[in-house]
Amino acid sequence: MFSLLRKPRQPKSPPPPVKRTIDVAGKVMPLTIRQNARATRMTLRIEPGGRALKMTIPAGLPEREINAFLDRHQGWLMTKLARFSGESVLEEGGTILLRGVAHRIERTGKLRGLTEAVVIDDEPVLRVSGAEEHLRRRIADFLKKEARKDLEQLVSIYARMVGRKVKSLSFKDTRSRWGSCAADGALSFSWRIVMAPPKVIDYLAAHEVSHLREMNHGPDFWDLCEELCPAMDDAKRWLKRNGTMLHAIDFD
Repeated sequence: MFSLLRKPRQPKSPPPPVKRTIDVAGKVMPLTIRQNARATRMTLRIEPGGRALKMTIPAGLPEREINAFLDRHQGWLMTKLARFSGESVLEEGGTILLRGVAHRIERTGKLRGLTEAVVIDDEPVLRVSGAEEHLRRRIADFLKKEARKDLEQLVSIYARMVGRKVKSLSFKDTRSRWGSCAADGALSFSWRIVMAPPKVIDYLAAHEVSHLREMNHGPDFWDLCEELCPAMDDAKRWLKRNGTMLHAIDFD
């Protein structure tokens, strides 16, 4: 009788993730290892942007097996991480994408002044003022401003077309998704999308605005999204092929 009155045992909380580093072809990368009681095998994935690794393991797995797994996958990691090297180098003479067009980075030599995209002798150039150590931050600030300008205009147009109101518009540096739409009509975008071609920016705006009417990814949602953005399929393919490259660019 008394045994029936005992409180059921609460499942043990999983141990906190272990954070360590791993050397991949001379590049030291952060690695987070998380135990999962339901996992039956080890899995390893590269975080968006290629700056960190995450590993999921069965509970209680010996460290020697973890290390052996990582050693076996060195070649795989080297191959996969090579695609994150990117062509854009954020220094004078390097390049940065703006609306799908590579712009050569040129410092003005002035401590004050605006960052601006211009064409010099038929070459797209991004002219950046300020001290050299602030170059990356100034480029990021410029991209954020341009992303807001593009997406505010597109969202306004599409919201009128679907007959819905947008509560707010915010911009973040998210790695897991390019945009989001909350149930209350708040839209959020990754400002990095402004580096993509116009059709991709257009698609992202159409995608999130379509969620104002269809909070799902069913057939009606995709029909509406394509109605707003006829180049939807091409844009999705571009983002799938090149999205990791945009995430890999380091503005810090």
